[in-house]
Amino acid sequence: MHSVPPARSFRPLLALAAVLALALALPACGGSDSAAVGTRAAATQPGTEKPPVTLGTKSITEQILVGQLYQQALQARGFDVALKQNIGSTQIADRALRAGQIDLYPDYIGAFDRALAAGPSVYPTATAAFAAGQAYARAHGFELLPMTPFSDVDALAVLPDYARAHRLATVADLAALRGVRIGAPPEFRLRRAGLRGLAQVYGVRELRFAPLTIGLQYQALDAAEIDVADVFTTDGQLQSGKYLLLADPRHVFGLQNVVPVVSRRVLRAEGPAFAATLDAVTRTLTTRAMQRMNAAVALDGQSPADVAAQFLRANGLA
Repeated sequence: MHSVPPARSFRPLLALAAVLALALALPACGGSDSAAVGTRAAATQPGTEKPPVTLGTKSITEQILVGQLYQQALQARGFDVALKQNIGSTQIADRALRAGQIDLYPDYIGAFDRALAAGPSVYPTATAAFAAGQAYARAHGFELLPMTPFSDVDALAVLPDYARAHRLATVADLAALRGVRIGAPPEFRLRRAGLRGLAQVYGVRELRFAPLTIGLQYQALDAAEIDVADVFTTDGQLQSGKYLLLADPRHVFGLQNVVPVVSRRVLRAEGPAFAATLDAVTRTLTTRAMQRMNAAVALDGQSPADVAAQFLRANGLA
């Protein structure tokens, strides 16, 4: 038997060592490539390296929700957005925007017009209300971005059985009834968007008024303590289908679609993707969507941030 020469005996071992070294090197190279891809992806986000912005919201649940929706959607596209809650009334928010303390905030078009834009107390259409608000905004260095589909206004709710029994479909149908018991906050008695407007616009006068704390209307309806309740159109309770809203074709309760009010300086600095991101969120905010989100926060105790995150993921916006 011939012996193997020493040089040939080491070749398989050297080859094996080279293969092992290559195998160990591959994951490290792959990790480096993945990190580079991640860095490039982050760099391609439209908000990357744009100036930071501050988004203000009022203190009510719905406003906090809308603020979270806008903030998280913008952050998902790389924008640096801080959220400043409890900014106060429309007049206070307007001053904060002018002073540069905030860069944008969502507001209700009716509240915005009433507080800032001189004009009639009630507009015939949402388009007319938006045009009035936009004229004010542009005269002061702001821009109103497109409105939400939902309008959060007062509405009159009844139980479906009561509506069928009395053939009720609109607010005007109440004029044919006598002694209807209506539950609403105390201020509803004197407001134009209340008893005064119902009488002037629809001729509804024979009402028995029951002052109620906001939030107790639904319990009073369920217990048959009242026949009609003053509610808000995006209340979480309305998603149950237990209540019927009477139509208000003459807008006695006004129009309250939400509009982002944004500094034009900020729109220029942030680029077109900033407004496009806000618009994409705005388009999804239907009455039904807001009822569900409001219910999740106000009735189920979920946090606005979590509810907003779930909604944005479900709609491909985060």
